[in-house]
Amino acid sequence: MGKPVTTSDPADEVHDAWLPSESFRALGARRVLVRGGGTLVETVVREAEAACERHGGSVRHQAHGDRAPADSVPGDGGSGDGTPGDGAFDLILALGRAAAPSWAAAGIERDGTLGAEGYALARRGGVTVVLADEPAGLLYGFFHVVRLGEAAFADAFAAQRHEPALRERMLDHWDNVDVHPVTRQVERGYSGGSIFWRDGVARGDHDRVRAYARLLAACGINAVAVNNVNVHATETRLLTDRLGDVAAIADLLRPYGIRVHLSVNFASPVALGGLPTADPLDEAVRSWWAETTRRVYASIPDFGGYVVKADSEGQPGPFGYGRSHAEGANLLAEALAPFGGTVHWRAFVYDHRQDWRDRSTDRARAAYDHFTPLDGLFRQNAVLQAKYGPMDFQAREPVSPVLAAMPATRLAVEFQATQEYTGQQWHVCYLGPLWSEVLGFRPWGPDGRTVAEVAAASGGALVAVSNAGADRFWTGHPLAQANLYAFGRLAWDPRLDPIAVLDEWITLTFPGCSSAQSEAGERLRGTLHAMMDESWRTYEQYTAPLGVGFMVRPGHHYGPDVDGYEYTSWGTYHFADRDGLGVDRTRATGTGFTGQYPKPWSDTYESLDQCPDELLLFFHHVPYTHLLHNGSTVIQHIYDTHFSGVERVARMRLAWEQIEADGLVDRDLFARVRDRLDEQLRCAREWRDQINTYFHRKSGISYQRCADTGACCAEERRPDENGASHCRCRCRRIFF
Repeated sequence: MGKPVTTSDPADEVHDAWLPSESFRALGARRVLVRGGGTLVETVVREAEAACERHGGSVRHQAHGDRAPADSVPGDGGSGDGTPGDGAFDLILALGRAAAPSWAAAGIERDGTLGAEGYALARRGGVTVVLADEPAGLLYGFFHVVRLGEAAFADAFAAQRHEPALRERMLDHWDNVDVHPVTRQVERGYSGGSIFWRDGVARGDHDRVRAYARLLAACGINAVAVNNVNVHATETRLLTDRLGDVAAIADLLRPYGIRVHLSVNFASPVALGGLPTADPLDEAVRSWWAETTRRVYASIPDFGGYVVKADSEGQPGPFGYGRSHAEGANLLAEALAPFGGTVHWRAFVYDHRQDWRDRSTDRARAAYDHFTPLDGLFRQNAVLQAKYGPMDFQAREPVSPVLAAMPATRLAVEFQATQEYTGQQWHVCYLGPLWSEVLGFRPWGPDGRTVAEVAAASGGALVAVSNAGADRFWTGHPLAQANLYAFGRLAWDPRLDPIAVLDEWITLTFPGCSSAQSEAGERLRGTLHAMMDESWRTYEQYTAPLGVGFMVRPGHHYGPDVDGYEYTSWGTYHFADRDGLGVDRTRATGTGFTGQYPKPWSDTYESLDQCPDELLLFFHHVPYTHLLHNGSTVIQHIYDTHFSGVERVARMRLAWEQIEADGLVDRDLFARVRDRLDEQLRCAREWRDQINTYFHRKSGISYQRCADTGACCAEERRPDENGASHCRCRCRRIFF
């Protein structure tokens, strides 16, 4: 049974997500001074004015060159020097030269610049101060105050400096301009239609795009690619005669510090320019890209650059001309360089026409084999964008070895916020903990750098495939908003605790959960944490075990199909037979993939004894009776975790039902989440029954004896809702 069809709610009832009016109450009830000028400062002023109009505060804007009014700065005796103190303003946001008099008075030691997006935050003498060198920093500082709420205006706190760890924090929209006959309006989109496009033309809903820009800026995202990396015929034309549509989107995103990027077709010189070739070393091709890029910047002066998927899954690329991917990327980087643009060149390159009979081929090896010989050959404004794992956004896979093997190349780590393989926004699956694990992974062991530090040191980026769409709740499942929010926050600071980030999102999105609210609010907060904190691991429990991955239905990738990809050309195999399962990727007897990692991980993954249980089947083919580190056998782990996962989802469903009476959740949002939990529970049961039945039949091994009673007697069995028979005791193990 497939999943229900996603439908969109009316666009004029868009949910406020993490920026409801109530989240601005603390700031909006205060007296605010904004000092500085420019587009982004004007955005801060408008945001502050809207908040103060709703909540009773006031705003004064002092542009560059203006002298502050005599009563503007508390405690300064009317000098207008910006000194914090007791008096006219509760919050001062000051930019650049206008901020200079406030640094020392706020107790902030000026020991260098804050950069293009950084800011300093302090509270002293009854005044909260945000100081920045550049307008973007003031915008991000403003939203930091919104996140803090009343805490921003409570006790004094010492100066804090905040700067993003990664200079580019980007969303890739897999949106099509035309409705594609297979992938529809949004490829792998689970939130209705595109925010930007509809039926071949640009959407006219500018308010929706502005609201989206606010949400992204509030969590730290500063770049968006507005079309699918699989660039079809109409999307190819966005580079030339449809460029006005892209410029219109850029105009809407610019006031929130977000630069537009465009996914381009590598063969554009042929498709658009009438050239006979797209060879990156051909002089006519180089000239075509240079002139085309010049025209792009004439229309969009702050254009971010290009995103390219080449020589992958049917997309054209430099291999067609006998050229390397460095030569292909450098062609576009050269065209972008005079304007400060960047090309994001995706490392998702592999043979999708493999012979499933040949166990020597291994899709996991592909990115490393293709790209590591090219380290140091990419131009400085070319960023190699690699998926966080070597396969394809699975619920569990190891960190890609590419991220530790290219020290002379700028690297971007790519995540998938849209839940292609993690429940497609029908299932609660908070991905913050997964991303945090990846960003904190140390490829060279405990004394080495983390993945986040590698990307930051290279001048790279963090990128996610967007999970937002034209649905009323932005992400289809309202709780999936937390993934979009968490991506932005972790991209700004990868060291953040993902559960603390989730708590931020809860507090902002559900104002009844704020600390000043009732016991009911704390029940709601507790319920959401109980449902979401471990939801990624819950999803992992009832789907693919021990890192094996890809047990999904081909095509739409929803629901279980253990052998769905086992005999296809995509290279996603588990090799289950009567004796065991898993893929041998060792150097000793397998594909040699473990050798792509530096020590100590190359040895850890190679060793059957040392390999982490959660990745065992990714690296090793083992008997069903192989003992895990926790003492369970592989087959028993499969049985037990699939039952445990379903039971966890059932508890989620019950917990959500019990918060309805408190009235702190909008009725429509409550109903949407309840309906999605119903589907999640149905689908989890389907996963449990198909996976457990498959491996029971394959292995011929039944459950161990009951942990409670020592045995499960026939008279103790009872049927469940699907007609299967279970033990009556706590273990609830199934009988076949």
